[in-house]
Amino acid sequence: MTKPIRILVVGCGNMGASHATAYHLLPEFEICGLVARGESKNRVNQALGSSYALFDEFEAALRETKPDAVCISTYPDTHEEFALKALEAGCHIFIEKPLADTVLGCEKIIAKAKETGKKVVVGYILRHHPSWIRFIGEAQKMGKPLVMRMNLNQQSQGYMWDVHRNLMKSLSPIVDCGVHYIDVMCQMTRSRPVWVSAIGARLTDDIAEENYNYGQLQIRFADGSVGWYEAGWGPMVSETAFFVKDVFGPKGSVSIVAKDAGASGKSDHVDSHTKTESIRVHHADIDDKNRFLKEDQWIDMAEEPDHQELCNREQRYFLQAISEDLDLSEHLDDALNSLKIAFACDESVKTGEVVRL
Repeated sequence: MTKPIRILVVGCGNMGASHATAYHLLPEFEICGLVARGESKNRVNQALGSSYALFDEFEAALRETKPDAVCISTYPDTHEEFALKALEAGCHIFIEKPLADTVLGCEKIIAKAKETGKKVVVGYILRHHPSWIRFIGEAQKMGKPLVMRMNLNQQSQGYMWDVHRNLMKSLSPIVDCGVHYIDVMCQMTRSRPVWVSAIGARLTDDIAEENYNYGQLQIRFADGSVGWYEAGWGPMVSETAFFVKDVFGPKGSVSIVAKDAGASGKSDHVDSHTKTESIRVHHADIDDKNRFLKEDQWIDMAEEPDHQELCNREQRYFLQAISEDLDLSEHLDDALNSLKIAFACDESVKTGEVVRL
């Protein structure tokens, strides 16, 4: 029997706790340590009913546990440092998006992965969601150009407002969340983005003067497709239409209709961020009197996986990448591409200018 992969979990917040749960459930992994500066590591240990080794500092944990792999779910400004040290120690890496908080940092991690021959999987959770895979597939049937409209605004309070303020010390909402949906747009169009334009607003004194907690971006693709995405974080954010996932092209439209996940009071619940519930497909075909020829089709996604199962699927893919020696070049190229686009949008907010790619 093959020995389980000994994995060090770094960061035990929302995503780190979910990934730790996945490793705890999957017999192919063995957690050799939990790393966090605060009490979150103790809460994870307690929730799992375990007595995993606990560490306050990453370097000490890496040195003492000598893991086969490292899961990095810390704030983005630590990703580059932790990933490079893990790779230098001969570890495979699962790392939450974004891969790093700069394009140069991403390129360094990718280069180090190639140099060491170790696997790096980035946490693009929507790529493992059957409903989002179906959504992208249906959108690709609508012809070109596509019009893509997406948002994820979060009326955060309590613990989540602490999380969001900490995130904004290194990244804006349209970068941190935007990489997911930019990646989705790139998959839908399979086309090259040519320019971006973005706007942003600082709605609170709780963040640095140069930061903004609301942003909206626009992307034009080489095939004529266009897309926008908006993201806002904070207690002042409206919950009206905070969850929009909608695409239309010459042949019709495809929309995610999540009545429960899109309900008031759900915008900062992590489970609601990936739920689709149902997909509505509309066909543009009309007769000689301009009447629709087909009724809208409703695709029921009631049996879709919950957030924890999606994290389990991400870790099964990580396991497959290691055990089957998967070529992750395209995976990493896509992660770098979506981040380049997101940072170009961030530049547009700060300069007030269109950025050509």
